[in-house]
Amino acid sequence: MQYIQGKNREQSVLFPQSLDEIISADNEVRMIDLFAESINLADFKFVTKNATEGRPAYNPKDLLKLFVYGYLNAIRSSRVLEKECHRNVEVMWLMKQLSPDHNTISNFRRDNQKAIRQVFRHTVSIAAQFNLIGGKLIAGDSTKLRAQNSKKNNFNESKIEQHLVYIENKLNEYNKALEVADEDNKKIIETEINKQNNRKDFYNNLSNQLQQNGDTQISTTDPDSRQMITRNNITEVAYNVQTVVDEKHNLPIDYKVTNENDSKAMSAMLRRTKIILNTTDFTALYDKGYHTGSEIKKAVEMGVNIMVAIPGVASFAPDERYNFDQFIYNQQQDCYTCPQQQTLTTNGNWYQKSKQRYIYFVKHYKTKSCATCPALALCTKNKKEDCWNAAKTNPILSRTKKY
Repeated sequence: MQYIQGKNREQSVLFPQSLDEIISADNEVRMIDLFAESINLADFKFVTKNATEGRPAYNPKDLLKLFVYGYLNAIRSSRVLEKECHRNVEVMWLMKQLSPDHNTISNFRRDNQKAIRQVFRHTVSIAAQFNLIGGKLIAGDSTKLRAQNSKKNNFNESKIEQHLVYIENKLNEYNKALEVADEDNKKIIETEINKQNNRKDFYNNLSNQLQQNGDTQISTTDPDSRQMITRNNITEVAYNVQTVVDEKHNLPIDYKVTNENDSKAMSAMLRRTKIILNTTDFTALYDKGYHTGSEIKKAVEMGVNIMVAIPGVASFAPDERYNFDQFIYNQQQDCYTCPQQQTLTTNGNWYQKSKQRYIYFVKHYKTKSCATCPALALCTKNKKEDCWNAAKTNPILSRTKKY
């Protein structure tokens, strides 16, 4: 059987290929090289080390090229990038066969975090010069990325308090057992008491850190991560990456890694986008997770045109025909008409409610006709005889006051 044969490894070559001949004209490394050489490092405040004695330092531009190559090819590890410098022909061409060790690569990334972020922002301005950024319609969203921190190593005040109560109960049990224990068992019990006291000190220190920092959570393995809802009410200790994408070619304009949910993120990302695009003449699209009154107010004051999806009602009726959106609102008379043609009125008062750290106001709409309504079981889960009393404290309809 015939196979395609390779070349003899020991065969001498009269005119060997150069690295430049191996790399094609449209290879991405040529673009990376051109981009890095075109920027002025002083404008981005890169840390430069000009050693007068000993071995010279690497040029920050060369290390930046390596970092950008790793970013485009999903290579984050400094050790892997070091290995690529020895075996990857593309990297050999890009680095001119320089091979910095993993410590040099890691230190460059650590010392120039802010400068590298500014370089990525600079790519947006370059894209705009080539008319790749429309700058008229953008969309913002987020992605939850699970952190290395496990749930058991994430604490809040309630969780810490539960641990302290458990420890106190165990200490009481051990102290009682110590009073009646013989000499052999006393040492074992004393060891357990010391163990529980050490755990008690650990949780007290966590509680003090929360009070001093004013945080609601603390993570011991990955300090910047927080527990948050990722999907379908499932919580994970994670990060929340906010991104803004331009509509013309779906190019990302900006990103920011946060440890908070979406409700307070929109205005900050719009402010950053405004600085990058150098204008507020654009429309921003966001989903219902960003529908927060204070954030909408900030966007309007900023002069940005926004389109934010309105969240649906938090609870649903047993029959979807009696959901909130099936009630007709009369703005002039400030009342609702239900599917059974009954009118729900209000006393006009706004009532303050609170959820977690947020405060909002609602207006209640009620009707006594619920007690005799034939569709009561389709509209609400309240019992017939308790319907009117329940409506006073847990109204069928409420309107949220926005700011």
